Amino acid sequence: MSRGTSGGTGGGLLVAGTTSDAGKSVVTAGICRWLVRRGVKVAPFKAQNMSLNSFVTREGAEIGRAQAMQAQAARVEPTALMNPVLLKPGSDRSSQVVLMGKPVGEMSARGYHGGRQEKLLGTVLECLAELRGTYDAVICEGAGSPAEINLRRTDIVNMGIARNARLPVLVVGDIDRGGVFASFFGTVALLSPEDQAFVAGFLVNKFRGDVSLLEPGLDMLQNLTGRRTYGVLPFQHGLGIDEEDGMAVSLRGSVRESAVSSPVGEDILRVAVCAIPLMSNFTDVDALAAEPGVVVRFVDRAEELVDADLVVVPGTRGTVRALEWLRERGLADALARRAVQGRPVLGICGGFQLLGEHIEDEVESRAGQVDGLGLLPVRVRFAREKTLTRPVGEALGEHVEGYEIHHGVAQVTGGEPFLDGCRVGEVWGTHWHGSLESDGFRRAFLREVAAAAGRRFVPAADTSFGSLREEQLDRLGDLIEEHADTDALWRLIESGAPTGLPFIPPGAPA
Repeated sequence: MSRGTSGGTGGGLLVAGTTSDAGKSVVTAGICRWLVRRGVKVAPFKAQNMSLNSFVTREGAEIGRAQAMQAQAARVEPTALMNPVLLKPGSDRSSQVVLMGKPVGEMSARGYHGGRQEKLLGTVLECLAELRGTYDAVICEGAGSPAEINLRRTDIVNMGIARNARLPVLVVGDIDRGGVFASFFGTVALLSPEDQAFVAGFLVNKFRGDVSLLEPGLDMLQNLTGRRTYGVLPFQHGLGIDEEDGMAVSLRGSVRESAVSSPVGEDILRVAVCAIPLMSNFTDVDALAAEPGVVVRFVDRAEELVDADLVVVPGTRGTVRALEWLRERGLADALARRAVQGRPVLGICGGFQLLGEHIEDEVESRAGQVDGLGLLPVRVRFAREKTLTRPVGEALGEHVEGYEIHHGVAQVTGGEPFLDGCRVGEVWGTHWHGSLESDGFRRAFLREVAAAAGRRFVPAADTSFGSLREEQLDRLGDLIEEHADTDALWRLIESGAPTGLPFIPPGAPA
């Protein structure tokens, strides 16, 4: 299947979905990993992403973390070309617009869909064309559903880009939710004839049970739509890596999947993550959950901090709003009691900022000067220019790498140095996302936490977060290779949608 670059336009595919969270991100990553293992030079692409879970590339560009994960699946360095438009919600009605990795301002949903989005189509298509001129194949991820008929006129991420770039479309449906046949049929039937011509077929995701029981339905679906199903992927736990948003994990009582292995020491460690509003980069705690004997849960009540050995206050796109939320729910008082008792608290990015003494914000919330929780000797002033860096340093005697995404500039006036922040007693704060992915540092930090918590917990000496991530990506590649018609998929990527696909009425409204 290997294909050498010829300087022309590489093949491509758009992975769309019947709904949000149908599995587009992981399917895109799985196809990238399957292709690169077969010698194909492949890159991911998402024209427009709405996410608070972002990443900083080596050139200092901010992109969706899902696209960074997909680039890792493709074994290429992520760049701004792979996610030219990133929307970071700041409320229910407005988002920060990040264009080619740099913020260009706040905009309401009405303003964005009222004209700005259409103007970005040229930029999006130029980025895709550059990738297709460099790679053998570009696997594009859609957003939401292509059948959002109210947004079709301004669409630059689903059928808008498929038609402009002449990409075949594979529609993914989550059968675990139910109604997948109706969703597949309805998705096609709500598209215009011109759009339908690019929808090549379907991929069933998260199937449980005997596939032979599903096959009659797939045959009927093909008879109804004239489009085949390219695979049925079985349900597998632990594949929701680097999701676009925290919806699935921010609900009280949700437990992020931890390593199955038994703890090395006599005790486990319990980690409670405050599910603050507009939570960003919640995947910072994935490296903790990967440690044998570490149990991570997301919480929103003060009493849920009582039995926690470590409380993490994660990043947020709304630091002042998060402060209010912590106070309203009694979590602020619970954090203060932990500090007095010498029980570990870790603040990351926005979480670090709200642990400080004062916040001066004329940028994000425009609230002016606000009192923080006062647990760290830090004063924060929000700058209009966003800090986007990939720092490298040392802490607890170990090498640490991370990335920074923040408007807040911290002035540290005391405490012990800790990365770019500080530590007072057992309260720690830093702007560095991703620091816990550094294995030696994570183990050293957990030893400190265990000692302070009085737990006989011992970090595993051989846990490699990077290796675990690679194993996950290989599992995604295996899913595609073992449960999809890969020959047919490759023909789709290389040659485009089949000709003569039938129109399914009624089509999009005029």
